[in-house]
Amino acid sequence: MLKKNAIMFLFVTMCCIANGQYKKFAFQKPKMGSPFNIVIYSTDSVPAAKAAKHAFRMIDTLNEIYSDYLPTSELNRLCATSGTGKWVKVSEPLFTILQKARFASQVSLGSFDVTMSPVIRLWRTARKEKRLPAKDSLLEAMKKVGYKLVEIDTVQKAVRLQKTGIQLDLGGIAKGETAQRVYSRLSGLGFPCSLVDAGGDIVAGEVPAGLPGWRVAINLPESEELMNQQLLLRNKAVTTSGDLYQYLELDGVRYSHIIDPLTGRALTNTRNVTVISGDGTTADWLTKACSILPVKKALKLVKRFPSTEVQIAVLENNIPVFYRSPGFTKYFQPIKNLEKLSSK
Repeated sequence: MLKKNAIMFLFVTMCCIANGQYKKFAFQKPKMGSPFNIVIYSTDSVPAAKAAKHAFRMIDTLNEIYSDYLPTSELNRLCATSGTGKWVKVSEPLFTILQKARFASQVSLGSFDVTMSPVIRLWRTARKEKRLPAKDSLLEAMKKVGYKLVEIDTVQKAVRLQKTGIQLDLGGIAKGETAQRVYSRLSGLGFPCSLVDAGGDIVAGEVPAGLPGWRVAINLPESEELMNQQLLLRNKAVTTSGDLYQYLELDGVRYSHIIDPLTGRALTNTRNVTVISGDGTTADWLTKACSILPVKKALKLVKRFPSTEVQIAVLENNIPVFYRSPGFTKYFQPIKNLEKLSSK
């Protein structure tokens, strides 16, 4: 599957000693184009390894549904029916994620849109060839874009794509959804003290008694340098979006890999967005929407979601400035003897 649209330098560190007999077991495999990390606290390595193996099989199954890279994925089979007028019954995972994507598009005023694939592909080629996409090509691609072109029948669990050439790209939501589903499965198997890191989309569950939580570090805009503060989380999801690794720079202008669905243009603002939420899916897509919306509108959008907080880090005169929802700082784990950064 496509490497996540918002590549960032976000990693997790955990306390090394667990209370009682619990030990930490870590597992990693490349999945969906990124390293997938699963951390499980357990009293026994054997059931932990068995649960992790089950989780990785589950990821493979979801990738065969969500991927826009695999020719035979369920997503691509659905896209092949675009413009035919046919309603297509889809699996529960695909139906659910498309429902969530539709809701995300509606509440974000179209700043999140999974129909952007034709435009994204043009910009992807442009980054490789170090040039801007041709205006005519962008205009033609934009004719195939619009979340309202995806019809959903909630009774029949079916989907219809109204226009020929519609191609869906779930890269801005699928890893968060996958991480959440995998964590829910691990918890159901008896491992609530687990963490799933889907290439930076992190779902952090419970921790054994005596441990404060999972610590997460966030990078600054356009840099691998980390913020002074780390997040301390439990039973939360967190995702950060930025253009640290994927961008196009021409004539002194830095074009992000994040594309505005309303214009078809790559973002040129330098911004890192971190969202903490109760589930991985919401955290994932909100980082994309909040990367595109003006800061005030992004903060207003996040208010609609209970127990969800956002930090928007912007470079102003090469100095990182932070805009945060009121509850974001309560998740900070203080680090001593570090230089203070500008904030407002």
